[in-house]
Amino acid sequence: MKEEDIEKIADKVAKILKGGGSQNKPEIKVTMGSAGKVFSEPVFKSESKNRYSESTEEKNTCGPSCQECNPLNNFTSQQIKNMGVERVSFCNPNDRSCQIASMIDHTLLKADATQEQIGKLCEEAKKYHFASVCVNPGYVSLASKLLRGSGVKVCTVIGFPLGATTATIKVIEARDAIANGADEIDMVINVGALKSGNDKLVFEDIKSVREATIGKVLKVIIEAASLTDEEKVRACELAKRAKADFVKTSTGFGPGGATVKDIMLMRKVVGSEMGVKASGGIKNAESAEEMIKAGATRLGTSASISIIKGKNAGKGEY
Repeated sequence: MKEEDIEKIADKVAKILKGGGSQNKPEIKVTMGSAGKVFSEPVFKSESKNRYSESTEEKNTCGPSCQECNPLNNFTSQQIKNMGVERVSFCNPNDRSCQIASMIDHTLLKADATQEQIGKLCEEAKKYHFASVCVNPGYVSLASKLLRGSGVKVCTVIGFPLGATTATIKVIEARDAIANGADEIDMVINVGALKSGNDKLVFEDIKSVREATIGKVLKVIIEAASLTDEEKVRACELAKRAKADFVKTSTGFGPGGATVKDIMLMRKVVGSEMGVKASGGIKNAESAEEMIKAGATRLGTSASISIIKGKNAGKGEY
């Protein structure tokens, strides 16, 4: 899409939103904090007495020539910083990890995910130093307990996966998640409203969640595979005007995942002041590298370990 076309759509969005603020809407007051509280104790069995064992395998040094990290380890720390990445870390000499791990939201959002699987997800995130774990709201409290003091953030999803609930419900979900320990919120826009041309509703939806999540990272999922290029531009522009922190390609449950073309378009619309999260269908190091080069500053995937080891995703990873 041409630059002038993007500017025309942005101007159109601005005109639609002019005078469409939410100052006359009643304030939504919610005091929550109950989700996941049934998980008061660790509910999974560790793979060993000491997860971070002193085995010979774990002591292998991961350096610039490490084949496990190839090709992503070819990026220098300065190159990654120049891409706009907010979090950068180097390979931990005790783990087969790499710089790219700090860009990954280690994800498990399947409806049948068990407590034991969430426990394993958190152990992996600590071991490989991922940016966050991304789990459904019911597991936020558990993940928060398991990751306390690790430096790994807890991310969750709201209005997920359809985005078709009301702003009030999304605000309640967001506040409840934060009360339970969430650091980052990934919200799904009202895709149907966007496709209907009701940009005011979409904007108010995002803005309401933004106001409920001040101080936390807010990522806006536009479900790009369901949209035309013009709709993608409008969605990104609305998220930008609502002061979200990221725009995100996909839920992973829609008709398609992240594409290089969509990442490039989204980056062009939001500029350098916002993050772009590529999510859905990132199954190996090569595809992750392509997304980063296109402008992604965060990756959402369940194939995280395969990616940083330069392998293809295993069965069931997406």
